[in-house]
Amino acid sequence: MTTPRSIRSVAPVPTGCSSFKLRQLSRRVSQHFDHIVCAAGLKTTQYSLLSHIVKLGPVRPGELAAVMEMDASTLTRNLRPLVDQGWVVVVAGADGRSRCVTITSAGRAKRIEARREWKRAQTALNARLGAGAVVRLHALIDKCLLAMNEPVDVAGD
Repeated sequence: MTTPRSIRSVAPVPTGCSSFKLRQLSRRVSQHFDHIVCAAGLKTTQYSLLSHIVKLGPVRPGELAAVMEMDASTLTRNLRPLVDQGWVVVVAGADGRSRCVTITSAGRAKRIEARREWKRAQTALNARLGAGAVVRLHALIDKCLLAMNEPVDVAGD
């Protein structure tokens, strides 16, 4: 006996470019956050960087870049304005060859100011997309990041 076509379940097939779709969403969400967080004089990326430095404490640049999943040159480029503003300092590390990134008291104050704006941006995003959708989106992103960070066996062994 055959199952009618309308009853058979068909596995969905992705169409389009996942990279493009993710970049579209990322740009739109970044624009949303930047529009609100700029009231504190920061870009969202700068706020995120300050927050990670606070969370990790004095931290080696390589470790900070790894936690934020960015390359070293991007981190260096993103740290420069924070150093120039006096919100962050990069000092010699324990062995003299290494460096350490630390937030200053001015940087802590700037982060507190920006955190209020970031919370406003997150609340507005939650309202716009629906809190349940944001929770599901975060879970999906976390799951995808885990999968993308798994080693790939390119040899096929």
